[in-house]
Amino acid sequence: MSSYEYADRLKETVKKLSDFLSLEELHHQRCRGEVLPSEKQLQELISLCRSLIFPGFYGLPDVSKENLLYHTGINTEKLFEVLVKQISAGLLFQKNTDHTDSDLKRLQESAEQKAIDFITFLPEMRRILSTDVTAMYNGDPAAQNKAEVILCYPAIRAICNYRIAHKLLELDVPLIPRIITEMAHSETGIDIHPGAVIGEYFAIDHGTGVVIGATSVIGNKVKLYQGVTLGARSFPLDENNNPIKGIARHPIIEDDVIIYSNATILGRITIGKGAVIGGNIWVTENVAPGERLVQAKAKP
Repeated sequence: MSSYEYADRLKETVKKLSDFLSLEELHHQRCRGEVLPSEKQLQELISLCRSLIFPGFYGLPDVSKENLLYHTGINTEKLFEVLVKQISAGLLFQKNTDHTDSDLKRLQESAEQKAIDFITFLPEMRRILSTDVTAMYNGDPAAQNKAEVILCYPAIRAICNYRIAHKLLELDVPLIPRIITEMAHSETGIDIHPGAVIGEYFAIDHGTGVVIGATSVIGNKVKLYQGVTLGARSFPLDENNNPIKGIARHPIIEDDVIIYSNATILGRITIGKGAVIGGNIWVTENVAPGERLVQAKAKP
């Protein structure tokens, strides 16, 4: 049996799959056939960022004091090249209209500027991520050292991706940030939207099933356990019954808060500084600073 016996049916199917009009709603092609953002190249982008922030832990293992400058220079040049290509793809995807040559030139220049601004932020990103590593290490008696946290803990990978994505979002890079955090979601089971604002010394213990919504605001020295959801309640609809975009609908978590496993915090409420939220609790109202919210004990 060969495809020749079904040539007519295959030919008709190829014709249908090649109907360009059927792809219009999918944004398959922009102005001049530019490619979509590449998952493969974004994986390289993440790997390069991780290797620059945590040299020796990610990327080549033989990084030393003597060759650090060389490795950093090579990886920075590679990162710039990948960033420009992927930021350009994201900008073109967002516009999805015909462009003149001058439009494309300005877009390329914008992508280059955003790439440079991102790269120059990397030293500060390393400093912030080092506080997250410290928080994870100090908060887990099982951790033998900070190197173990960097190498083994999925939360560090997820938080690293988040901080990369959040900075790109701050630079008005479309689409790419969401792809980067969803890659971490697939890798670690931790779902952090790039739009969330998260302070320093952030720790996620275990991590599986954690969800942090787009408009969440998290202060400094906050610790979450597995299964925690910082989510939204029902949202208002417009006159066409479509959800209204851009409204703040996720919780504000102030400094020094601990939220234990499988707690669900919903809506634009505030969990006050130093509060402790026990496991398996559903919270839809403000929690005062320093308050301890736990399940009621069963009556005898």
